[in-house]
Amino acid sequence: MYVVNMGTITVNIKDEDEKKFRQTVEEFYGSGKGKLGKAVSEALREWADERNQKEIAREMMSMMNKGIDMGKIKYKNRSELYDRRLHSSR
Repeated sequence: MYVVNMGTITVNIKDEDEKKFRQTVEEFYGSGKGKLGKAVSEALREWADERNQKEIAREMMSMMNKGIDMGKIKYKNRSELYDRRLHSSR
């Protein structure tokens, strides 16, 4: 037997938001038992994932802005790097 643990959240939303959500759920999933819960779970998951991705992006941008210590600089400009590569392949 497959058992799913389920939580309960009670929220109050505007009547027009509820009506629009219920209509959209019925358009996508049809009517029937569990359809509204399925849609709410999906919406909550997507909302949380989006917020988490934004936080990860902020952290990555912060790391990029700080820069990375690459050790001793061997080249003064980019063209020296390319010149070296061209000469070493001969």
